[in-house]
Amino acid sequence: MNKEILKRYLNNNCSDEEFEEFVVWFKKEPCDKDGRIRNWVFEHWKLFEPELKKKDEKKYSILLDKIHHGINLNRNEKGNSKTIILSAVAKWLSRAAAILFIPLLGVVFYLLSYNNPYFKQSSALAVDSLEVIAPIGSRTVVQLSDGTEVNLNYGSRIKYPRNFAGNTREIVLSGEGYFDVAHNPNKPFIVKTGKLNIKAIGTEFNVHAYPDDDVVATTLVEGKVMIESTSPGQKIGKGNTMIPGQHVIYNVHSGEITSDFGRVDKYISWKDGKLVFDNDPITEIAEKLGRMFNVEIELDDNVRDFSYTVTFFNDPLYLILDLMTETTPIKYNILPRQKQPDGTYSKQKIRIEKRE
Repeated sequence: MNKEILKRYLNNNCSDEEFEEFVVWFKKEPCDKDGRIRNWVFEHWKLFEPELKKKDEKKYSILLDKIHHGINLNRNEKGNSKTIILSAVAKWLSRAAAILFIPLLGVVFYLLSYNNPYFKQSSALAVDSLEVIAPIGSRTVVQLSDGTEVNLNYGSRIKYPRNFAGNTREIVLSGEGYFDVAHNPNKPFIVKTGKLNIKAIGTEFNVHAYPDDDVVATTLVEGKVMIESTSPGQKIGKGNTMIPGQHVIYNVHSGEITSDFGRVDKYISWKDGKLVFDNDPITEIAEKLGRMFNVEIELDDNVRDFSYTVTFFNDPLYLILDLMTETTPIKYNILPRQKQPDGTYSKQKIRIEKRE
């Protein structure tokens, strides 16, 4: 391989024979040990200092993402081999405008360096990952590529790959989700919450893991799940395995774990538009209503001992508050929203206090 062929390639002027020679060379030596090839390409990089317009910067970023995606796809297909087949990427590059791809080719060479830490980090990323967010005040249903169905509660989000690769099906949850997992005994389904991993094969379960809460809670409806702490050496119950009807609560601060076999519908009915409270304190109710309706509920100390057993079904906030005032001696005040320096208004505040 000589410089003249590379120059003609970069200017999109090489013949078919020269192109094939370039591809063969690229396959055999993506990067030499002494860095000669990389230094050679980066000489072109230093000479290329265009002032890109915004639209060109956007194109540049998109094209680089495509190249990197192609690299990772080939790594997935070939395992951990250090020989990466890039003929498809190289062909694609050859059909593009040379002035834009001189720096891009430099980046490709640099990323292919065996000892490059940036390549090692980025090769582990799921470049094809997706994120779905259920906005405040609404619930969302997500269908994953394996047939698993996920119901997301208010303000929750999941990150997951477009297609599951490897020996597991892993997603990341922030908030609350109800999972109806497609059965696949050869590829466990794992929900990652930061402090806990919930592992299933084919089952239905609920996970409550809002980042601003003190607890992560899991409720098993049917099937079998294993709960694994991300803290080294910590066990979650006997064998870490839950049984249907079990509700496990993990305190993220103290590490304390509690378990009961209460009403399953209390923990999963939210997906059907219900709020079920069974002798629950007003503090917990205020927290759920605040998240559901995007309001901030302040409680006076003299009402914190009240508890409620009630079920609400798609009821508006103020109807719920009115019903609470009828069953307990409380009252609520809607505080005016404050205008912020940027012209927006603060979150609606509602104050609940004892009625005389």
